[in-house]
Amino acid sequence: METTSGTLKPCGQELSPKGAALADDDGSMLKASVAPNKPPPLLASRFAMLTRFHAGYFRISLALSGQALLWRTLSDSSTEPSALRPVARSLPSAAFALLWCLALLTLVALCALYAARCVLRFPAVRAEFRHHVGMNYLFAPWISWLLLLQATPFLRPEAPSYHLLWWAFSLPILVLDVKVYGQWFTRGRKFLSMVANPASHMTVIANLVTARAAAKMGWHEGAVAMFAVGAAHYLVLFVTLYQRFLGSDSLPAMLRPVFFLFFAAPSMASLAWCSISMSFDTGCKMLFFLSLFLFASLVSRPTLFKRAMRRFSVAWWAYSFPLTVLALAAAEYAEGVREPAANVLMLALAVLSVIVTLALMVFTAFRTNELLPHDDPFSAATLPTRRTPSS
Repeated sequence: METTSGTLKPCGQELSPKGAALADDDGSMLKASVAPNKPPPLLASRFAMLTRFHAGYFRISLALSGQALLWRTLSDSSTEPSALRPVARSLPSAAFALLWCLALLTLVALCALYAARCVLRFPAVRAEFRHHVGMNYLFAPWISWLLLLQATPFLRPEAPSYHLLWWAFSLPILVLDVKVYGQWFTRGRKFLSMVANPASHMTVIANLVTARAAAKMGWHEGAVAMFAVGAAHYLVLFVTLYQRFLGSDSLPAMLRPVFFLFFAAPSMASLAWCSISMSFDTGCKMLFFLSLFLFASLVSRPTLFKRAMRRFSVAWWAYSFPLTVLALAAAEYAEGVREPAANVLMLALAVLSVIVTLALMVFTAFRTNELLPHDDPFSAATLPTRRTPSS
């Protein structure tokens, strides 16, 4: 290659049959290799989409399923009319059915995409399962199904089909529990102190959602068992993250919205124990106040999320689900204490969660081209390699 007048030209060199010369905007000649059996562009683009798609996109179904459960709770005729409940009841029942169907269709679509990814991009799925952040969101689809099951307007908890669906959605969580929690205390590279991060709260939330669903259908022993597993691991995880071990500081800046899961876990624990004990007792109130404190601690530090908010990404959906769970806990608290201040708090949190969810839906609708970025740190194509001090 000889350089003349700032332009690169081929000199005494012929292109191979598999190559082609391409000129860029500056006049530079680039050699591009073309595979003889290259798939059609449309098929290749779909395969690339499956590579960039990951379990983190189930944040969308979590948010919508949580909203369906929130509005089902507010419109429940067995609760005392207060705050948002008259507004919720004044809306036509078709509105709640529409919201539930939207959440269901979104979840089915995401599950279909992930099933295709498992078939066509299994190495990426395996890499995601081994990743310290990615593996936690494998619980997300099953949490979404359980939330929709609790919010469904078509089944009662006493129905046999409800019990069957509970087992279908809970067994995968139990399998993941055995795998993930077993790694936390048996494998050196998977010790909790090495892999703990805010996304690890998803494993705890999954057990608590399962416990609440079991309590709703009247299975007290199963509910207590799942609550015990979730609560024990939450205590260990909470202490580990507070001590700032290696794993707790390994979250990319784009994924900072996941910090909102800090208050989602105690909020869901409050809801689960309320369903088990059949009342919003002192234990529920303690967990609810802890979640309020953690929420206030996070929103008082907006600079923590500044870098994550520079560009829209699916990680923004991590804001919605924790706010919705906190609003659900506030609704149960208001029902338990029946004080004006509690109703105002429930109203504020419910409105905030609805506004955030609607804003995210609008952003997603108008920025669909940014939903699958090439530089997503959560994508299997760019999963960082974890190194331990011994390696």
